[in-house]
Amino acid sequence: MSIAFGPLSYGAAPLGNLYREVSVEQAHDALQATWDAGIRYFDTAPHYGLGLSERRLGAFLRGKPRDEFVVSTKVGRLLVPNPDDDGSGDLDRVFKVPGDLMRRFDMTEAGIRRSLDESLERLGLDRVDIVYLHDPDVYDIDRGLREGLPALAALRDEGLVREVGVGTNSTAAAARAVREGDLDLVLIAGRYTLLEQPALDELFPVCAKGGVRVVSAAPFNSGLLATNELPADARYDYVSAPRAVLDRVRELAGVCASFGVELPAAALQFPGRNPVVATTLVGMASPDEVRQNVQRVSATIPDGLWEALD
Repeated sequence: MSIAFGPLSYGAAPLGNLYREVSVEQAHDALQATWDAGIRYFDTAPHYGLGLSERRLGAFLRGKPRDEFVVSTKVGRLLVPNPDDDGSGDLDRVFKVPGDLMRRFDMTEAGIRRSLDESLERLGLDRVDIVYLHDPDVYDIDRGLREGLPALAALRDEGLVREVGVGTNSTAAAARAVREGDLDLVLIAGRYTLLEQPALDELFPVCAKGGVRVVSAAPFNSGLLATNELPADARYDYVSAPRAVLDRVRELAGVCASFGVELPAAALQFPGRNPVVATTLVGMASPDEVRQNVQRVSATIPDGLWEALD
């Protein structure tokens, strides 16, 4: 039986100090607010803060009944000692953590099994429910899919995980993985949002045909759609947003305002309107962000707004 998801799920990248430091207390409080809101799917990865996200998430979930939550992590990057650590940290990878470790791509079966074992150790859990092959397109997509996809299927067949998938920002890579592998899920980040929908061209049709469900992540496009007013340091795909993108966001915000709807509420609800999307995954660093997004995902939005945006 397929894993069931709610409309809103928790992305744990902020727990790895994405862009800025998050205190232990703030991380715990954000997770507690998430739990109190009834959200039960949590996604993390070794990549997020060089294991910090997994450790913080695991510390929280260890006190919860194991059958009451779903957790996913990712494989394909091993964390190994960094011989070139100069004390500058990991900011080149947008995480504000020490740089004593480094990422090493390894999508072999042995590497994937080692990655999962090490993730379980950091999480302090005896199992995860879902494993995603993380960014095979960043490494070597031919080799990554050739070696990684059969390894994922083996983990599922052995009962070590319930479902497997691929997690990426690339719709082309995700569509290829669906065609070439035996996947249950695709986690696609930033490619099916109110701002842009390239996932409709190839990925969603191949998922619908193969019965593969989509976890739509990063609905705010690196924060561009997270507020009604653009922040001064607006980012797009983790770098400074280009002017054309900013103009597009302002246009979307204007349409939403004309209907009395917050741009973030429309952004959060948009992905779930497509039947191939199983849940929308959002990174949230504070209790206030959690509570705001819970309200937004259930806010009333008139049909006329969707028609105007279409």
